Amino acid sequence: MADMSPISLGVVTACAAVEALDALVVPGRATACRVADDETLFVCEPDVVGEITREVETRLTVVDTDAVVLDATDGWAALRIDGHAAAAVLAEVSRLRIPQRGFAQGDVAHVAAKVLVDDGGIVILAPAPAAHHVRTRIDHAVAGAR
Repeated sequence: MADMSPISLGVVTACAAVEALDALVVPGRATACRVADDETLFVCEPDVVGEITREVETRLTVVDTDAVVLDATDGWAALRIDGHAAAAVLAEVSRLRIPQRGFAQGDVAHVAAKVLVDDGGIVILAPAPAAHHVRTRIDHAVAGAR
């Protein structure tokens, strides 16, 4: 059985030189997701987004004065799939190979999405404008898994 629910997460985007991101000490309250050589998303609880943004910016600009760090929370919608059939549900809407634990990115319901896998299940970060579509497709997959 699997269940899907929208959840609240904060998302901070950092764009900087490769060496700056490579050397960055990630704040303990955030999960770093390297989406490109020069870009990392930091996923965190919504109440610490401001702190994470400031910490990452302070740390990055020591190495790269041109680094850009932004609160991108409003640009993303987060959905959690949990239960023993979570991976099967995701497989219904994506060919993405997901890790046992960690981060992957790619097509989910024909939308470029980010996927985080942890002990609690699978979190999908979908661009906010496509969130309804992704949620609807996952709802159908969850219903089919029951």
